[in-house]
Amino acid sequence: MMAKEPDGIPKPRLPEFQRMRVTLTIGVIGLCVTSYILGAWQGTSNSIKPSFISTKTRCDDLVRSSGAHLDFQAHHQVDFNESSLAPEKFPPCQLKYSEYTPCQDPRRARKFPKKMMQYRERHCPKKQDLLRCLIPAPPGYKNPFEWPKSRDYAWYNNIPHRELSIEKAVQNWIQVEGDLLRFPGGGTMFPLGADAYIDDINALIPLNDSNIRTALDTGCGVASWGAYLMKRNIITMSFAPRDSHEAQVQFALERGVPAMIGVMGTERIPYPARAFDMAHCSRYGVYLIEVDRVLRPGGYWILSGPPIHWKRHFKGWERTEEDLKQEQDEIEDLAKRLCWKKVVEKGDLAIWQKSINHIECVDSRKAYDAPQICKGNDVDSAWYKNMETCISPLPDVKSEDEVAGGALEQWPKRASVVPPRITRGTIPGLTPEKFQEDIKLWSERVDHYKKLIPPLGKKRYRNVMDMNAGMGGFAAALLKYPLWVMNVVPSGSPHDTLGVIYERGFIGTYQDWCEAFSTYPRTYDLIHADYIFSSYQDRCDITYILLEMDRILRPEGTVIIRDTVEVLGKVQAITEGMRWKSQIMDHESGPFNPEKILVAVKTYWTGEPAQKQ
Repeated sequence: MMAKEPDGIPKPRLPEFQRMRVTLTIGVIGLCVTSYILGAWQGTSNSIKPSFISTKTRCDDLVRSSGAHLDFQAHHQVDFNESSLAPEKFPPCQLKYSEYTPCQDPRRARKFPKKMMQYRERHCPKKQDLLRCLIPAPPGYKNPFEWPKSRDYAWYNNIPHRELSIEKAVQNWIQVEGDLLRFPGGGTMFPLGADAYIDDINALIPLNDSNIRTALDTGCGVASWGAYLMKRNIITMSFAPRDSHEAQVQFALERGVPAMIGVMGTERIPYPARAFDMAHCSRYGVYLIEVDRVLRPGGYWILSGPPIHWKRHFKGWERTEEDLKQEQDEIEDLAKRLCWKKVVEKGDLAIWQKSINHIECVDSRKAYDAPQICKGNDVDSAWYKNMETCISPLPDVKSEDEVAGGALEQWPKRASVVPPRITRGTIPGLTPEKFQEDIKLWSERVDHYKKLIPPLGKKRYRNVMDMNAGMGGFAAALLKYPLWVMNVVPSGSPHDTLGVIYERGFIGTYQDWCEAFSTYPRTYDLIHADYIFSSYQDRCDITYILLEMDRILRPEGTVIIRDTVEVLGKVQAITEGMRWKSQIMDHESGPFNPEKILVAVKTYWTGEPAQKQ
């Protein structure tokens, strides 16, 4: 019986009731702790970023501190390592492939017509012809000089070619001095040096007022024009074919100057419309119509060489006066039909300026039979897209003094302000707010990269590639360093942002990473790949993407790959057979984020003269 108080109310037995409360409390705490441990172990939600460890036991009041490290090695390679096969070991290719350019292979090029330079265009190998080996560096290869010394000097063993030093001796392209190559700065039309030549141009149009930032140099030689424009804060996309002037693009990149293998042929060059403030040295005809497509409204086209100043040079050019006069007349007529205004002709230089909009150009079509303005508006499409013989239309304007597509800020302000393509809403899904968020995001990411790769902010890296550049945020975050970035926008991307990148004052190109890039081996110091492998793993064998990265990466060069930890596990397994040293690092937000960063370094090795396949 229960004891009774004096007033007759029964008194409960306290020990039994307290035991029930203690049991219940322990059970609740146990459930909370178990749930938390399971949640922390999984850590796969993108909406929650649990980058800290709990320091309290209450489920409703968690306080977390950093310091945890998750070992993903045992949990995220199950699918890839289902078989017991060891990772493939890739052998070195034969030494004859040390300068192999898969999509511009001279042997394959001979199978295509020479008409309109078709044989110099991209012709990539079929799947069964892809090399599954590592492109060797030539014996005696050394790391290139740091910029700016690299502008003037390179190691001969890195590019063992003397042809241009003999063929172009009078024009001062290259001189061989012992184990060095020296670049005096000469060119076809400026044998006395690019610096003096640029001064001549600056006397005719303003190069130093920060309005001209991006330039295009077609048939660029060893890119001395672009090399010397850099000190005026003008970045040049130089391109030339792989032709009898052996390795001219390779020389340019070895110097630390942007360049690509390319040619004006039957297809558009791989750049968006309205990309360049200035273009230089292009041939005319249908090619001038293509220059018009990529030239920004108000931009300049500079021609030096035949037929300019033909009355003085016709004997040296071994052409008749009548022939040269007719050629210049044709250029003058076509430029007028393109609605360009001739600014000046002085000495060996002639300069035209593109109109800032098409108001007068539309009216003038009544007077000209050709070329007409294209009816389609697909002006940015430039990946395996045939050239057109019509004028690419400019965006509509409301007045004669309005710049079509929007005016750009002076450099360097244009790198950080919202580009016109975004403010005008021409790229669905991209807003000014997202652009500003992107700037902040990549600033934080590059700060994190510098902790992982201390040499990043120094002169160790000169030629940098971003394989999936987005809006150019990675390049913008590196702007203060002595390097340049080749911003690549994969063809078929949901957002065509290459025009945005150019409006920010950077350079880049379109590319399908199931194919080889238009460059020589060993031409980039640092390659950045943001979710490339997630994007391409269902489209082609990612092994060949990694082998292509190895081809264009210099010995002891660095790779940064951002992706999910599952994909990085696959990538790392492949690189184990490629003579790379790699490590998977945590995301900048902490170890619980499923996105990780793989940092890899290509080891130094060279081919052997008697090497066999």
